[in-house]
Amino acid sequence: MSFEGAPHEHSDPGSRRWSLWAALVLLVLVLLVVLVFLAREYEEGRDQQALEQEAAAVASDIRNSLLRNVQTLQSLNSVAPTADSWNAPAAELLTQHRELMRLEWRDNAQQIVSHRDTPYLSDLFGYLDRTRAVADVKLACDNAQRLSGPAYSSSYFWPMRDGLGMELMEMCLPVVRSGVPNGFLVATYSLPGMLSEFTKRDELRSRGLSFNDADGTRLALHRMVPGTRRTLSANAVLELPGHTLILQLQSPRLVGGLFPNVLTAVVSALSLALLAVLALLARDTRLRQRAELEVGDALAFRKAMEDSLVTGLRARDMTGRITYVNPAFCDMVGLSAEQLVGTGLPAPWWPPELVDEYQQRQLVRLAGQTLPREGYESVFQRSDGKRFPVLIIEAPLIDAQGKQTGFMSAILDLTEQRRVEDLNRTSQERLQATARLATVGEMASLLSHELNQPLAAISSYASGAINLLDQPAGALPQADLSQAMRRISEQAERAGRVIKSVTDFVRRREQVREAVSPRTLIDAIQPLLVLQAKKQGIQLQIDIAPACPPVLCDRTMVEQVLLNLARNGMQAMPTGDPALSTGLRLLKINVFRTRLHSGGEQQKAWVTFEVSDHGLGLSSEVQEKLFTPFFTTRAEGMGLGLSLCRTVIEQHGGALTYETNQPRGTVFRFTLPKSD
Repeated sequence: MSFEGAPHEHSDPGSRRWSLWAALVLLVLVLLVVLVFLAREYEEGRDQQALEQEAAAVASDIRNSLLRNVQTLQSLNSVAPTADSWNAPAAELLTQHRELMRLEWRDNAQQIVSHRDTPYLSDLFGYLDRTRAVADVKLACDNAQRLSGPAYSSSYFWPMRDGLGMELMEMCLPVVRSGVPNGFLVATYSLPGMLSEFTKRDELRSRGLSFNDADGTRLALHRMVPGTRRTLSANAVLELPGHTLILQLQSPRLVGGLFPNVLTAVVSALSLALLAVLALLARDTRLRQRAELEVGDALAFRKAMEDSLVTGLRARDMTGRITYVNPAFCDMVGLSAEQLVGTGLPAPWWPPELVDEYQQRQLVRLAGQTLPREGYESVFQRSDGKRFPVLIIEAPLIDAQGKQTGFMSAILDLTEQRRVEDLNRTSQERLQATARLATVGEMASLLSHELNQPLAAISSYASGAINLLDQPAGALPQADLSQAMRRISEQAERAGRVIKSVTDFVRRREQVREAVSPRTLIDAIQPLLVLQAKKQGIQLQIDIAPACPPVLCDRTMVEQVLLNLARNGMQAMPTGDPALSTGLRLLKINVFRTRLHSGGEQQKAWVTFEVSDHGLGLSSEVQEKLFTPFFTTRAEGMGLGLSLCRTVIEQHGGALTYETNQPRGTVFRFTLPKSD
């Protein structure tokens, strides 16, 4: 019976198995293709990563070489301060550095003082004049002056003869000598020379190396990849102050061969793929665990470090809201981190009466982002209401994308510092009072001698007046009696002035700086100086320049300085040395106006006081210990005079110096600021 026209109810088992095998083979082939593709992509990615690391290393080598050149160039103007002495070391430097095409020393107006060209390419600037690059040089020097350090210009193509040319770049370095700007040092770099001299030739033998612009334009080529094979390419950013270059590194891509047997290739590929996947998973797992441990350790270390600080730390976002505080800051204000984090303006540690002032200041700072690097002082209030001074130093918080997200503040409690300053100020006042009393004690004999004269005169005139009063009433000489009483009054006033000058010098204790004329300072101590000068046979000469402005000072302290220096000058001229006939027994006090420079600041007006004597002078041993406390060359001295004098003058912002007088003796000189 024939069933040819009827359909089959079941397919052939062989064909079914064949279909399964075909599907399995197809699956294996697909897996093989996928695995081969993944393996190739992995190899290319690994090669690409290695090439990128190598490119970053080459960029780092170039950056380090540029930094070393900056250090070398900085020393050039130190060893050669003049144009004549500058040329020889500049030429030697160009001989040692082939990447440098030209060195120029320019003054503060960016005009060329001296220059040297490279000996390896003498006609570089023969085709076009150097002035064509003035704009690039000016841009680099303006950036260098703003940054107070080296700055680079954009690269530019410099044409040469016969259709040739070279890509150049200017580097400008400010020259500072003794704190004063002394012009600029301009170095012209060749980009091909940088690639040739700043890289390791043996390690880059089979690599292609070039400088590209940000838009991909090739600026300089050092070497190309040999052959026409496919290549891998990696870019590294070379960021320089004022300019950015792209370093491109190329490497030939390796091409693998086919396995000789397809089945072996399939099995090997599957096995190797499985092992590779497992190895990659294991490595990634280890790396992830290691990274998590390192992150955990770093977080724990940072937290331990922040918790151990005695400096308060506070972070705020751009709206002024607190995002972080450390325990030291919480202890300062007496509030917990939970109470502080999330709070905005006004801050809970601001004194109530200063809230408006602080809030206005914070809004201005947040809007303008003006943060003084030296910080600013303020007053905080603890939760118990106690006030304390602080120093706040703020810096912007920058995220990984370079965007500012807020501010980080370091807060220092100044309570202990202020207490120590008060103790030092009190000790200084006591020491100065002791020195004044010691000065008066040393002058006691002079005061007693000076007072004996008016007292003896008063006694004599009083005796004469009594004798006149014993005469009969009708014969009483009224004129003589009136003259005797006037003499008694004059001598009493003279004694009173002597006593008043001493009491004013000892008792005046106010530490207030005020505008005082130099004549007032001299007049206050002149009676005491006249006493000692008269006793020692010394002529006192005081010369105050006309229109000499008043000084801003503590009157009592400066009078003590003048008295100490004048008495030291008199004591340096003992009786008979120098002899009176020489005309050198003279103590001069000169006061005049001067203007002093302070670094790059404008001139500031000062008033200079000079005390000159013609004594024995100062030996080298005495000069070494001249301002040391408790050092003295006199048996009855305390050794505090000159030490206190220098401290007082430095507290006023001035300086106390000395020099040898001619033909003999010493000149002490100090300055005080002019009162505005």
